[in-house]
Amino acid sequence: MALDFSQRFSSTPRGARLARRLAQAQLDLWGVPYGCELSDDVVLVVAELAANAVLHGRVAGRDFELRMAYDGTRAVRVMVSDTCGEKGPLEGPGPAVPWVAEDGRGLSVVRALARGWGVTPRVPGKTVWAEVVAPGRVG
Repeated sequence: MALDFSQRFSSTPRGARLARRLAQAQLDLWGVPYGCELSDDVVLVVAELAANAVLHGRVAGRDFELRMAYDGTRAVRVMVSDTCGEKGPLEGPGPAVPWVAEDGRGLSVVRALARGWGVTPRVPGKTVWAEVVAPGRVG
């Protein structure tokens, strides 16, 4: 049985922080305890995708949406939708980021933590999704 969570947030840094905190609280309600590796990985993916929605997918007056689906045992699918369809994340490894850069590593973090990720067009905008699996479990 899949467990689902969906919430819209303002496209602001405050909205991105709230998305991260509510994702962590929801995982705990689902029995994925705070501080375990799955919770930490999912929360980091939510933080990166929400920050990208705010920084790169923001359309004035429009919110972004966070959805999560948990299979109840090992995998959490994170989906962040924004209303800006003109530009999306680069799929593939992306450009090298100098070690002194203060940003530009978000999707590298998502790639490292997720079993898979991608971009799905929608009207309006796009959904960036990532699937995070509990460590030690192959699937």
